[in-house]
Amino acid sequence: MNMRIGELGKLTACQPETIRFYEQKGLLPPPVRSDANYRLYDAAHAERLHFIRRCRALGMSLDEVQILLDFHDEPDRPCGGVNELVDQHLDQVDRQIAELTTLRTELSQLRAKCGSTRPAASCEILKQLSEPAAVQETADSSR
Repeated sequence: MNMRIGELGKLTACQPETIRFYEQKGLLPPPVRSDANYRLYDAAHAERLHFIRRCRALGMSLDEVQILLDFHDEPDRPCGGVNELVDQHLDQVDRQIAELTTLRTELSQLRAKCGSTRPAASCEILKQLSEPAAVQETADSSR
């Protein structure tokens, strides 16, 4: 089954530019070319592109995807490195969750400063955002 880039894109919900980018990065093998010099992809390209897209949907970097593809391409290789990569990625996600939780708390505290609509000149949120961070930390710690 040979398909052109647009057909592969539709099959995998991936833009042609992204497919070409993955080819340039070496994540997808180069396709054969037709007599008219069109790229012709097969089922293996579609399967690999689905794999890449799933990894990207899980927030993995291109380097992480490449590592996983290397394991995928060597099915007899022990998968300890896969487990290690996923563990590292989980740690990164946990750090991001902690940072977002802190951010949410800060935004909630900021939002609590202004309980009603008033002129912007007397908006406590705008006043807080205008203060240098060190001043805010000192004011917050003295409360």
